[in-house]
Amino acid sequence: MIEDLRTLVEVESPSRDPDALTASAETVAAVIKSRLGGKAVLVESEAGPHVHWSGGGDPRVLILGHHDTVFPLGTLARRPFRVEDGRATGPGVFDMLGGLVQAVHGLAALDDLCGVEILVTADEEVGSGSSRALIEERALACGAVLVFEGAADGGGLKTGRKGCGTFRVSIAGRASHAGLEPAAGVNALVEAAHQVLDIAALGRPEIGTTVTPTVAAAGTLDNVVPAEATVVVDVRVESAEEKDRIEAAFAALAPHLDEARITVEGAVGRPPMPESASAELFAVARKVRPGIEGVAVGGGSDGNFTAALGVPTLDGLGAVGGGAHADHEYVVVEAMAERANLVTGLVTAIRSA
Repeated sequence: MIEDLRTLVEVESPSRDPDALTASAETVAAVIKSRLGGKAVLVESEAGPHVHWSGGGDPRVLILGHHDTVFPLGTLARRPFRVEDGRATGPGVFDMLGGLVQAVHGLAALDDLCGVEILVTADEEVGSGSSRALIEERALACGAVLVFEGAADGGGLKTGRKGCGTFRVSIAGRASHAGLEPAAGVNALVEAAHQVLDIAALGRPEIGTTVTPTVAAAGTLDNVVPAEATVVVDVRVESAEEKDRIEAAFAALAPHLDEARITVEGAVGRPPMPESASAELFAVARKVRPGIEGVAVGGGSDGNFTAALGVPTLDGLGAVGGGAHADHEYVVVEAMAERANLVTGLVTAIRSA
């Protein structure tokens, strides 16, 4: 398992880099083939190749993951794959290459792979725009989805996820000389300040809705009234009703300054994954591994899409570790075999139900 993890980590796979993702997809396919046999097919897309493998027969369970990572080319040279003090480290090791390795080895312990499919996508980290339709198609065909994103803290499974989205608010004003004619301009930065306060007030953390302005830009020179500004906002919601409320509120944003204009792009692209979507499979997991915990989390995954279709979905089956998207990302090596065994038991139970 460690050597397969090394193989995957040492082929860098930043999102939106088709050449790198092609090499990564080929490597993922080769690992799957070497452990499970059969043929892993590369499904070309504008984002890069997705990898699809089938054990044949009537589809019963979909193993879902992604091979793209958030780290740019060159990260591996600075932070190579290592195993030290019981931890495996390297770019993408926790999110989510460790989970892929565990899934494959858990399946390899089965005598019969009939009814099992694997889908490893190339664009999860950037919204799954090119893979969503394929994910939904295979989820509906299989009827049960196991998502191999990293485990929750302490190794818990992820039984619920918030819906999440990004909005971009663009403000158009009018430039003028900041010293000679400040009143002749329409200050896009001042308008942006008003909008940031309006937007932040949309949050309802008491019911799980967070609305967080994260990136802002405005201005060109220190003596020019800024004519343009942008504000980027991260949104997380727990219900479809809140999704609708937030999207309507962004559409209704209005300028405070005369002659300022506002344009809004974005949506809550990943629908919420309610805990009810995972209840059936989580119960199975607790029979396979008594005492395993489940927790709802704020981040989204491709499991949000499958849950929204009404397909039973269980997430967080991947590696035990932490530091997703950070330099200290790691996987607890000792837990890898146990998590692979959980895969074996889950798939066996699902197919026999």
